[in-house]
Amino acid sequence: MKSITINGSKRESVGKSATKALRNAGRVPCVLYGGEEPIHFSAPELDFSKLVYTPNAHTVKIVLGDKTEIDAILQDIQFHPLTDKILHIDFYQTFDDKEISMDIPVKVEGAAPGVLNSGGVLRLGKRKLKIRALPKKLPDFILADISSLELGDKLYTSELENEDYSILHPNNTVVCQVRTSRTSLKAEGELEGGEAAAEGEGGEDNKEEATS
Repeated sequence: MKSITINGSKRESVGKSATKALRNAGRVPCVLYGGEEPIHFSAPELDFSKLVYTPNAHTVKIVLGDKTEIDAILQDIQFHPLTDKILHIDFYQTFDDKEISMDIPVKVEGAAPGVLNSGGVLRLGKRKLKIRALPKKLPDFILADISSLELGDKLYTSELENEDYSILHPNNTVVCQVRTSRTSLKAEGELEGGEAAAEGEGGEDNKEEATS
């Protein structure tokens, strides 16, 4: 998995006034957990653009002012409710010999026969899946092959198992499926309605003939 470097500085004060001053200066207050004790630091908001505003998953290398390099993953992020500015970020330190949990994007591969030949629509039920793995085993994405999906078929998490990681969802979780499109359902409904009307008209004719 690709890693993004964040150049930060340790925070001397963690009070509200100090935090406000950091944000006014275009920096984001952060906390790194997972080590012997939490590490409070800050970094320029622009440094987080490739980490936050992307559908891709990344690990992080945090470089502090004393040249300390720490491997981590993003654990939680808080945005301003009106401006969407980043208010705070929590990171979790990773170690080569300890498994971690992380949300990984799902990448669809192939063409479903149920879409190409039967007019179905592909519905993606899970755009990301939470997995557990060693840091070096974390994939950039989880591949979902839909090339065998016919109309009505579903792809489950049990079919995406991999020896490098564990998927932290029930085996019957639907990742994607091929469903009948609304257009097809509407056309089918109109057809059935037309047939029913025709049968009704035929019934009236027969009734009139029987009466006469």
